[in-house]
Amino acid sequence: VQPQSPAFQDKTKLTEVVEMFAAAYGEKVDVMAFLRDVGLEEKAKNYVEDLSGGQKQRLSITTALVHGPKVFFLDEPTTGLDPQARRNLWELIEKVRDRGISVIMTTHYMDEAEILCDRIAVMDNGKIIALDTPKNLVKQLLDRGFKKSQEVQQANLEDVFIDLTGKALREGA
Repeated sequence: VQPQSPAFQDKTKLTEVVEMFAAAYGEKVDVMAFLRDVGLEEKAKNYVEDLSGGQKQRLSITTALVHGPKVFFLDEPTTGLDPQARRNLWELIEKVRDRGISVIMTTHYMDEAEILCDRIAVMDNGKIIALDTPKNLVKQLLDRGFKKSQEVQQANLEDVFIDLTGKALREGA
């Protein structure tokens, strides 16, 4: 499980955090390999308090994966992240999924769900009101006659932000 707001002890180095979580599961892991997987290798000796929000989310993902789970639960993993950190976290989630780990996540961002999810459960008042693939859900809406005005653009403001600030993961993201 990776919570929405990770909480680690501030005066703990990243290597110590990963080792502690692995030990809780009785595992010995290559800490640097785990940190490398999430782009935190250079921060290995830093304290948790020195990390940005996006970096804390990536550390949280690492700690949730140290025991090699078959299912990975994420609770609104990109809430409060800037667009660059958000897209980098999407790539990390896709890597986890591509390793054969089932990813179950909650999100209020429909663009995120559409990109990352194979199946979506739409909930209202605690009840599932629709369950299908993103494509099928959209197709069902269109089949019911839904129409909205369209303006086709090749980019959006988030793309501008990513382009101006750099596409690669960088310090502080």
